[in-house]
Amino acid sequence: MENHRLVLPEHMNQYGFLFGGYLLSWVDEMAWMAASLDHPGCQLVTVAMNEVTFRKSVRHGAILRFVSLKTRTGRTSVTYSVKVLREEEVIFSTEVTLVHVDAEGRKQLLPSR
Repeated sequence: MENHRLVLPEHMNQYGFLFGGYLLSWVDEMAWMAASLDHPGCQLVTVAMNEVTFRKSVRHGAILRFVSLKTRTGRTSVTYSVKVLREEEVIFSTEVTLVHVDAEGRKQLLPSR
């Protein structure tokens, strides 16, 4: 799955760069959307991001491209590789693992497709 996000002035930290919390939130959202499209009807929650290393700074006005690819499907969880690019340069990447849970938050088997 691929999506884009425009970095606006309200996304800046006190030094004029993209606040990392926004980027992490967008990465989490992109992984969740990809997982929800791949596993419709499942209640999925994030349980892990494997690494958080901001490689490049970002200023407002940048258009970021998010690319999410499924890398692993387990019995109850699914993992996506998420890359964030500015133009063709990767500025951030991580793997996000989401787990299928019931209404009480207990792990559930992913439905077989």
